[in-house]
Amino acid sequence: QVQLVESGGGLVQAGGSLRLSCAASGRTFSSYAMGWFRQAPGKERDFVAAISRTGDSTRYADSVKGRFTISRDNAKNTVYLQMNSLKPEDTAVYYCAAASFVSFLPRTYAYWGQGTQVTVSS
Repeated sequence: QVQLVESGGGLVQAGGSLRLSCAASGRTFSSYAMGWFRQAPGKERDFVAAISRTGDSTRYADSVKGRFTISRDNAKNTVYLQMNSLKPEDTAVYYCAAASFVSFLPRTYAYWGQGTQVTVSS
């Protein structure tokens, strides 16, 4: 089992940057592909980015390509989401999740964090 705790959210102006972190418990972090999702009020949870177990493969939603970067440090049991050129439409609760393989589908992720709020003002 993996427990995930996100941090790094906050309020930022449009065009600014934030880096989210997701710390995982347990010694099996490197066994999981990791993903970031987000959910705005009244909307479904959407895929943002995912990274393979070793970090050599990544996937991004079209809406964040070129602006967001996912990375991981298996020695620190942590996955990151660097978010640049933020837009008001990026406002949402951001969740990290763990899965057996890289996927953009929420249902393939077995473990989820509690989420961290990101608010981008215009």
